[in-house]
Amino acid sequence: MKQLKENEGIARSLLITMAVVAGLTVANCYYNQPLLEMIRHDIGVSQHEANLITVVTQIGYALGLCFLIPMGDLYSRRRIIVVNMTVAAVMAVVIAVAHRVWMIWGASLLLGACSVIPQFFIPIAGQYSKKENKSRNMGVVLSGLLTGILASRVVSGYVGEWLGWREMFVIAALVMVLCMVLTLKIMPQIKSNYVGSYRGLMVSVFDMVKSNGRIRLYAIRAAFSFGSMMAIWSCLAFRLAEAPFFSGSEMVGTLGLCGIAGVIAASGVGKLVNQWGIRKMSVYGACLQLVAWATAYLFGDTFMGLVVAIILVDIGLQCLQLSNQIGCIQEVPHASNRANTIFMTTYFIGGSLGTYCAGLAWMREGWMGVCAVGVVLAVISLCITCFNGRRI
Repeated sequence: MKQLKENEGIARSLLITMAVVAGLTVANCYYNQPLLEMIRHDIGVSQHEANLITVVTQIGYALGLCFLIPMGDLYSRRRIIVVNMTVAAVMAVVIAVAHRVWMIWGASLLLGACSVIPQFFIPIAGQYSKKENKSRNMGVVLSGLLTGILASRVVSGYVGEWLGWREMFVIAALVMVLCMVLTLKIMPQIKSNYVGSYRGLMVSVFDMVKSNGRIRLYAIRAAFSFGSMMAIWSCLAFRLAEAPFFSGSEMVGTLGLCGIAGVIAASGVGKLVNQWGIRKMSVYGACLQLVAWATAYLFGDTFMGLVVAIILVDIGLQCLQLSNQIGCIQEVPHASNRANTIFMTTYFIGGSLGTYCAGLAWMREGWMGVCAVGVVLAVISLCITCFNGRRI
């Protein structure tokens, strides 16, 4: 099997395969969102305990980003990806048969950790594509990832309504087996970027965090933006279950179709970053999220208001994510996996923070509290950009 060489280009078939597998694997982190109300009634837990399933999954993803993704610079990425898919399939089965919430929490933690596979693919697109195609190809893989997030919510909403939430996770396990076969057939061998021990590798990650202020700032402002977006999704099932909607998981899944705007935005952002710059894209993204939350607060008792809010908060996030992720990887292209580790670990910590705070706000203040959390996180992201002048 032909080995990839830096800056010499990636075959279109491999790029498309990475985009498809990225979407199918990241979906594991989002199947639970439309099903939370169904799960809590089935196993007899509170809304807060059900919300923690999503929080724990995101924490697992952040742990996988922190401790697994750097290994892509040291070991065979192909082997790491296959092992992760195997564990993810097993954990999906555990969730499907679980009757205690602590079992679902534990399996969700590992499922999230082993669903970081798209974050191996994005650095591959950034490192091995021809220079003029790097941003575009990273956008293609990210579009596949976002399509997976979109499709996961839609599919799980309808499967949950028609078959049940447990059956959804059985299907997820089968999908992971299919991805494993596809990866073994298509994925080429890739030369390691680092020579040394795993301990030395992790030390180099922390050294990179300490020494590179740009990477820290890119990651932190994108993290607050992701937290703002996750706030709306973490409580959407609860909002739709109440007046005036009284809707089930299938409606949460249908609203997930609004995420197609984010997929389209991601494919375009990759082309605009070089023209507009990372700073300008970050300002536009945060402002779009603030408009989204104003819409969610003022018109959150209508389906149209929620649709507009979801579309705007998602497009705003994509402006921030891809531009800042490109900036991170371009800072240290020789250590692309480690740079992506720093970015995405911080990013998902932000997502977990947004999910957790939104859950608490929902319990205390309802939808108004969730909107307040989303606004605060978007404002912090905007302030990070504005208070750092034109440097980033």
